[in-house]
Amino acid sequence: MSLDTLPRATRNSHRRDRPPGRRWRSRVDVKAMPYALVSPYFILFAAFGLFPLAFTLYYSLYDYDLAGTVEWAGLDNYSALLGDDDFWRAVVNTVGMFILATVPQMILALFLANALNKRFRLRLAIRMSVLLPLVTSVVAVAVVFTQLYARDWGLVNWILSLFGVDPYNWRAERIPSWIAIATMVDWRWTGYNAIIFLAGMQTIPRDLYEAASIDGASRRRQFWQVTLPMLRPTMIFVVLNSTIGGLTLFSEPMTFYNGNPDGGSQGQFQTVAMFVYKEAFREFDYGYASAAAWLLFLLILIGAAINFLFVRRIGGTK
Repeated sequence: MSLDTLPRATRNSHRRDRPPGRRWRSRVDVKAMPYALVSPYFILFAAFGLFPLAFTLYYSLYDYDLAGTVEWAGLDNYSALLGDDDFWRAVVNTVGMFILATVPQMILALFLANALNKRFRLRLAIRMSVLLPLVTSVVAVAVVFTQLYARDWGLVNWILSLFGVDPYNWRAERIPSWIAIATMVDWRWTGYNAIIFLAGMQTIPRDLYEAASIDGASRRRQFWQVTLPMLRPTMIFVVLNSTIGGLTLFSEPMTFYNGNPDGGSQGQFQTVAMFVYKEAFREFDYGYASAAAWLLFLLILIGAAINFLFVRRIGGTK
């Protein structure tokens, strides 16, 4: 007979018979152990999340250079940034590449997930294969795409020449460089987002599809009327995650220009993250770079809020 099946008075007598040390350990195990198990996340977040935020906020208010000079500057760094043409060019570049990369990426990932959600042979192997671009080295991806978008002997220009289009200098022109980097981002992250969409689709009850089929809804209509509304929470997560990744774009444009943070001869594809890196580690103006990092943080918050409201309206949520 277990202790829980005994009368209350008997159970209380059993608990009183326990040694005080054992009762204390039992109480600690019940109340403190859950917090101890989740504490590593909060410790790491405090060390690598909250501390850098506080550190950069502090030094964004100072004139802090390589020589170790730390002088109070107040909001001078922020006012200088708001009048810096190079910074605003980086903001326009970041937003432009984010739109060119994210919109096609979401559409492709959504339809790819819908295709992977069907029954077919080698389904597991094909689902795993869409993650291969994600585990590929960013440097290797940049080398391949640099060759593809080479001006004189690149594959993309050769294909365009078949249609009578003059070759582009993809790294010298603004919009072409955005397109080249956006395709690099899409190739790498579309499969990842498709797997997340697929996981969300598999949580949708099959009864809804059966009921829609009985009502005469085609597969296309089921996708628009059943799948998309039920997939709204997953879409919000993917869009917010893509917003953060897109507005902090760094590796792809950096490697596209051979590791140079200038982002082209005239900064035509320099992102805000590259601007921060350049000011901090090449110009050694840490206060200015910290202020730019905080403005990037505000840009991410604004972009995430806009995308969140947009996805909610698409899904019909008020």
